[in-house]
Amino acid sequence: MYASIRRYFVEGAIQELARRAEEGLVPIFQENPGFITYYVVDGGDGYVASISIFESHEAAHRSNEQAAAWVKENASELLQEEPQITAGEVLVAVSG
Repeated sequence: MYASIRRYFVEGAIQELARRAEEGLVPIFQENPGFITYYVVDGGDGYVASISIFESHEAAHRSNEQAAAWVKENASELLQEEPQITAGEVLVAVSG
């Protein structure tokens, strides 16, 4: 299992970014083979993170490319800086 975590600084428009992502980006991810789940987290102080989980490294890598293209086209005016991206193999996963 692989994860991609993207952290954005979005001053005052977190709810709008989340809405746009849910309506526009999520359907793109759902079409990817190996898609497992997607979260958007309000980190406070203008920061928002998205967490995407996929079955394979290839699918996670593809999601980063898709997210970058989607953000550029659909939400770049909301962002205050370039996102920070962390992606890799999930080493511990616990559900309860």
